[in-house]
Amino acid sequence: MTKVWNGGAAAMVAALLCVSGAAAQDITLTGEMTYRDLATYREVPFKVPAGVTAVTVEFSYQGREERSVIDLGVRDSVRFRGWSGGARSRFVVAETYATPSYLPGPIPAGEWRLVLGVPAIRETSKAPYTAKIWFERRPSDFQGFATAPLKDTPGWYRGDLHLHSAHSDGSCAAQSGARVPCPLFRTTEAAAQRGLDFIAVTEHNTVSHQQGLTELQPYYDRMVLIPGREITTFQGHANVFGATAPLDFQLGGPRAPKLGTLLDQLEKAGGIISVNHPGLPSGEACMGCGWTAETDWRRVAAIEAINGGALKFGAEGPGTGIPFWEARLNQGFRLTGVGGSDNHDGPTPLDRVQSVGSPTTVVYAENLSQPALLAGIRSGRVFVDVEGTRDRLLDVTATAGGQAVHMGGVLKLKADDVARVELRTAGLAGGHVTFAGSAKGLIRTDTAPFADGETRVLELRADGARGWLRIDVRGPDGKLWILGNPIYLEPPGP
Repeated sequence: MTKVWNGGAAAMVAALLCVSGAAAQDITLTGEMTYRDLATYREVPFKVPAGVTAVTVEFSYQGREERSVIDLGVRDSVRFRGWSGGARSRFVVAETYATPSYLPGPIPAGEWRLVLGVPAIRETSKAPYTAKIWFERRPSDFQGFATAPLKDTPGWYRGDLHLHSAHSDGSCAAQSGARVPCPLFRTTEAAAQRGLDFIAVTEHNTVSHQQGLTELQPYYDRMVLIPGREITTFQGHANVFGATAPLDFQLGGPRAPKLGTLLDQLEKAGGIISVNHPGLPSGEACMGCGWTAETDWRRVAAIEAINGGALKFGAEGPGTGIPFWEARLNQGFRLTGVGGSDNHDGPTPLDRVQSVGSPTTVVYAENLSQPALLAGIRSGRVFVDVEGTRDRLLDVTATAGGQAVHMGGVLKLKADDVARVELRTAGLAGGHVTFAGSAKGLIRTDTAPFADGETRVLELRADGARGWLRIDVRGPDGKLWILGNPIYLEPPGP
């Protein structure tokens, strides 16, 4: 006899997937299998109410020590939704995502059935089981990407925030050499070969690739796969990270009359937005490639200052986003400068422009996980390794009067206060430091080339005004090696 218990309020999908039993389930199903059930199927009904956008099932049973096995699947009120047999004890079926071996899609109300099969149980054995079921009623935004950290230590993590595959307009050579839509795994493999710690695959206006990313993530246990999307509009392109829920990208139309509509949806889903290649022209050759949308920059996390497609002209050549970014900084907005390859053909040789990881965005994060990486981008403790090396490092720390801040931080100084600015470097032998920003005239110039692994201390004398200072590193030929992020200066006071 199967018992059904109705539980409490719907749990957050993130909590369900990251912490087993962290919230009260909506329904608990219990029952028992015996030898009479061997080589049979039992369908256990449960009701799914209207308005549900995701169903999570966690299944457990006893008797494994006696070689009892209970297989698992599910039917909704209309169709069969999947079968994982004995391979999984938990699955999610949602509007935009399903655990591998299950089907995503609309969640119809009505009677659903767990499908239980018994391929093995001994004559004298009993196998009691419990199925805990949660219902999600928010717009579907599966958070299964926010797994436990792959590395649980703070540090600098290297990644690519702008990639495409066959799920939008990515293409590469097939076995015969013919050009074909490029499978997602070619992009992830290229990133792994580059030694990256994280990537965001950002297909144009779609989330179809995110199902594939969750299938690949367990294999890539050294590289975080961040769910991304390139919101591609006639008024500009922008990457969103960390959200899988539907977003209305039809900017200027009734679904998204203003950018604020999209930002409202994104913030509810817990994601962040980065404006892409804003320095490119927009017109017949590439409608919307430049950024013209009316924007509340307080709600934007980052700007793609360096796009891999523009690197053939140099990091500061035609199409660079650096001047656009600096103009927003001069207006008083705090926006993290990032880079992205905008790669469309995953296995491009790593020494070519726009290969995966060229440029590389390097983020200081508390651990190697999606939440920590997104928090790191928000914080601004980030630099762009223009050539996509594996070892270059620039860490900037400014201290004064008991304050200590890193890139992205705010230092409060009155006129004539002196700050100590420490540059910790690696892999930058022969490079030299340059400065940008409204406060660049306040710091002592030092053009001596770096020694390998050098830590250098400079002095900044404040003028009491608001401003920002960015520290970059250039090679002997003047080409940009490292694009830093600002430290912000403010006068003391409220």
